Amino acid sequence: MAIKNKVVAITGASSGIGRATAIRLAQEGASVMLGARREDRLTQVAEQIAETGAAVAVAQVDVSERNDVERFVSEAVERFGRLDVIVNNAGIGPLSRFDSLCVDDWEAMIDVNLRGTLYGIGAALPVFRRQGSGHVVNIVSTAGLRISPTMGVYAATKNAVRTLSEALRQESTSIRVTEVSPGFVATDFSGSIADETVRSAIEENMAKIAIPPEAIAGAVAYAIGQPDDVEIGSIVVRPTAQN
Repeated sequence: MAIKNKVVAITGASSGIGRATAIRLAQEGASVMLGARREDRLTQVAEQIAETGAAVAVAQVDVSERNDVERFVSEAVERFGRLDVIVNNAGIGPLSRFDSLCVDDWEAMIDVNLRGTLYGIGAALPVFRRQGSGHVVNIVSTAGLRISPTMGVYAATKNAVRTLSEALRQESTSIRVTEVSPGFVATDFSGSIADETVRSAIEENMAKIAIPPEAIAGAVAYAIGQPDDVEIGSIVVRPTAQN
């Protein structure tokens, strides 16, 4: 797999899918730039990776802030000399019914899930153009493939990313674009859900069928590891038992 010596920047890398992806790619020989809001947890991940001898750097990043994301990408290039892949993984899911009118949560999901991804793409594209190559990996969700109550806004943000990923793919000739749609994954996703009934239902499903985040990390590694003239456009990874 053509991962060794690639430089990969990953948002939301302090836990869950981002953390698993960082560890997996570092094991495959990539240099990883890790970004997240929780600097203490981010540092722990970086220390674990560094103990293996892999090259790693970190930056505290709030993807809803454009300047933060641009600085994150710039630091990756300064630290490692180039950027081969950006994994737009940071995301939140404070799920609720529409009639709960959790408008602040709606805005937060738009800011992080959609704007955060756009900011990552906007920061990376100038670097990729200069290099003549690059790879955008956007973490989406199966929530956008099968719409369910309480997931309306969350699914909408993820489907928006799915749409822009396809448009970017069609516009690009030297830049690869991949969208990865995880199903139920054993992460702390439910922590941001204020509605106790909704949170309990999500946690119950996770306990029954969730797959480990390493399964998604494997899919990301598969897409990145293809030869430069091979693009994996879309991958869906979910538990066998998930409807």
